[in-house]
Amino acid sequence: MPTIRRHYKYLDALTTAFVVILLVSNLVAQKICLVGPFAISGAILLFPITYIFGDIFTEVYGFSASRRAIWLGFFGTALLYVIAAAVIELPAAPGWANQQAFKVVFGFIPRILAASLVSYWFGEFANSYTMARLKLLTNGRKLWTRTIGSTVVGQAVDTVLVVTLTFAGKAPLHTILNLIGTSYMLKVGYEVMATPLTYLVINWLKSSEGVDTFDRDENFNPFSFASQVGAEPTDS
Repeated sequence: MPTIRRHYKYLDALTTAFVVILLVSNLVAQKICLVGPFAISGAILLFPITYIFGDIFTEVYGFSASRRAIWLGFFGTALLYVIAAAVIELPAAPGWANQQAFKVVFGFIPRILAASLVSYWFGEFANSYTMARLKLLTNGRKLWTRTIGSTVVGQAVDTVLVVTLTFAGKAPLHTILNLIGTSYMLKVGYEVMATPLTYLVINWLKSSEGVDTFDRDENFNPFSFASQVGAEPTDS
């Protein structure tokens, strides 16, 4: 059956917002903030939103749209790290006295850089895959089971990987487990509280775009780009 291309009004804007939020969360991640009794990374304010975006992409536009956004975010983040490292190494102009401050803000530690990229990639794809599969299992009903269920899986993968890869061999096991547990509960709690807003956005997009994608014939290989975002079947 041949396919035609659909043009969606908001998909590109949403993808751009997703990448921007991801980049900003990486920039603010180095500050450790005190929220009540919890010491958390500044990224906790923004990074969980990327999982909400992942839910929106998959639920409305399909797994292929989410896959595209995930890869754009991955390469955008990698580019941020590379350019930041290159600019740090360039000699500062005479009279510019902020080299050390610039290095502190943009000097990503290689181990943290690698942990962030690996955990992001695996976590986002786990979230999107779970969302798509749950939609098929529920036949599109009970959206909350998918938004929360996918976050439970995706954030588990992300949190375990990023904390383990960052602190293994440097911190005691009980500290690592405490960091994983605290971060995970905060991220999942964030998603649960955002569920009403996620509902509103998804329902509005489905109505506005005139689409509600079910990934029945989707190739879930994250390295496959055969499926076209915005493509739909039509009678020959």
